[in-house]
Amino acid sequence: MCIHQLNLLAASNNLPISNFLGKQHPIEAHHLSSICDIMEKAMVNGDTCIIRCILVVFQVVFKFFFSPQTERNRDIVRRSGLLLWQLLMAPRDQICSEIQKEVCLAISSGLNILYPGEAEINNLLKLVLTEGERNSGLSQLRDVILTNLAEQLQNNRFGSEDDDHYRLNDELLHYILKIVVRESCVLITKCQTVSKDDFQRLLSTVPAASSCLRYLMAVQNHLLSNTILIKPDDNDDSDSSLQGETLKVQELKTSILSLATQILTGCDEVLEMLQQVTTALINSDISDREQRLKGLEQITKATMLGHLLPVLLTSLMHPNLQTLTMADALMPQLVQLVLYTSQTALLLKTQSPVFSELNSSPSCAPEQKGKHLPDERMLEEKEEPGFLTGLKIPAPWAAGKTVETVHPVRDNYKFKETVHIPGARCLYLRFDNRCSSQYDYDKLVIYAGPSTNSRKVAEYGGNTLGYGSRSVLGTGWPKDLVKVEGDTVTFSFEMRSGREHNTPDKAMWGFACTVRAQESSEDVSGGLPFLVDLALGLSVLACSMLRILYNGPEITKDEETCQELLRSKLLQRCQWQVEANGVISPALTPSPSPLPLTIEEDREFTYPSDVLVPPVGHYFDLPRIRLPPGIMIKLREISGRARPQFRPSIK
Repeated sequence: MCIHQLNLLAASNNLPISNFLGKQHPIEAHHLSSICDIMEKAMVNGDTCIIRCILVVFQVVFKFFFSPQTERNRDIVRRSGLLLWQLLMAPRDQICSEIQKEVCLAISSGLNILYPGEAEINNLLKLVLTEGERNSGLSQLRDVILTNLAEQLQNNRFGSEDDDHYRLNDELLHYILKIVVRESCVLITKCQTVSKDDFQRLLSTVPAASSCLRYLMAVQNHLLSNTILIKPDDNDDSDSSLQGETLKVQELKTSILSLATQILTGCDEVLEMLQQVTTALINSDISDREQRLKGLEQITKATMLGHLLPVLLTSLMHPNLQTLTMADALMPQLVQLVLYTSQTALLLKTQSPVFSELNSSPSCAPEQKGKHLPDERMLEEKEEPGFLTGLKIPAPWAAGKTVETVHPVRDNYKFKETVHIPGARCLYLRFDNRCSSQYDYDKLVIYAGPSTNSRKVAEYGGNTLGYGSRSVLGTGWPKDLVKVEGDTVTFSFEMRSGREHNTPDKAMWGFACTVRAQESSEDVSGGLPFLVDLALGLSVLACSMLRILYNGPEITKDEETCQELLRSKLLQRCQWQVEANGVISPALTPSPSPLPLTIEEDREFTYPSDVLVPPVGHYFDLPRIRLPPGIMIKLREISGRARPQFRPSIK
């Protein structure tokens, strides 16, 4: 249908047709009323072709040509909405899936027109989120609306006018998260309950994310990216601008903390289900148990554990989110997630050959016990194998770094690059077998150091293909590994000759070289298993949060200024209290401090009983610090002022 294609093209903001349609005059109310008349007649006659056409017309009209400013227009909008809902809620045997899809697209296109108020939209979304599982039409409408909101949110920056519209409130997010958790648990449970053929089909469909999960991903990425990438305006140093930036950052962090708390709580429930399914599969006698356990990790990646949690863990390591508030709120959940992931990874590890080799078989246990009887105590104290046993954690340099020119190289081309791998004793270079240059003086020079002033290691150039110089420098481009001492190597290539007309690309291919810190690539791992990687990521984040909790609040400027005063033993012996207005002052009722006295005393100090009675007079607002007698004696000696003598009065 041409009008349907027009609607799809107009949905793209980058095409000229979108701007053209957006500048057209709004449709008049009587035209929309005529469209509704045609729809009603088609519904009575059961004409599915006309119904589909009118539904597409509704999509275009709602998106570009209608503005419900008058009361008559609002009546027509209500009439249109009733017709759409009548089609949406029709029984499945009376409406085909194609018409139901077009109805959902029409409602989604006219969401702001059919439901102009925020409360009305929230009520609609609450309905489709709570009743979507019981009605196929509401379920499809939910998917269409959330997919559309997710796409709009991905293209929208925090703080814009449409931000509040695309980001739903906390109550609706809670409903969406409950659906995502339920979907994840159902998906994991299928690994145990479905048949062998259905399990293979399940593996071929993941990792497809549902609409609810896609929306949560969009919200999370929207908040995290704006928090991490937000930068103050260097050109605006006014106090109002700085205050606005601070408020924006605080609002973002509050939203992230709320969302992260809900996501971690949901992941906790999904991991508990994953652990139960893993245990059940291990203890079962299903013929394809090994295949199901291997596929379980792939299925897990399609849940919120794979789509939401890794991004959240990585982002929470950013300095902008490493705060005491975050650590204090998220730490209990992180500890629980670390336990679940490590335990489940260990369960899966028990099924791997590496773990089986580390544990002796029951038949060999008596013999080994007899052989190593003297070391029985050492064996008892030996740490049990964990989920990392036998796994090689990939190093950043394990896969190596590739250094290469453009292919083919052009006239007057120059290339220079330095590779540095910290901690490496030597570097190993492996060249591509296609390396070539037109003449032998179009060469690559390798230096063992950070610049071309370092020690020269080797130089290569030319080709053996019968073009240009028809020769190579020395023994030619290396076929074996080239060893460079140290942790840094510099490549310098220069094309000095001009390309001849008969020289093909293969004779001017340039060079490509892979730099590694190991002699061979046999030890290079393809990566860690997903659950192991997840457990390590959670552990790193938990350790980082623990460090923040241990360090406590940051030292303020006032504390830095009063460092000498705060170190005073005299003030440390004082009992402090917080007043109603937040001011800290010495308590009127002091208690003995556990800190040792700085001045030795001949006898134990006890506070006199009269100190418990508040002083009277004008100085009541200034609490007094009662000092021990030993300190008072020393102070009088230093000041040269003797203790006042009270003489009895003579009557």
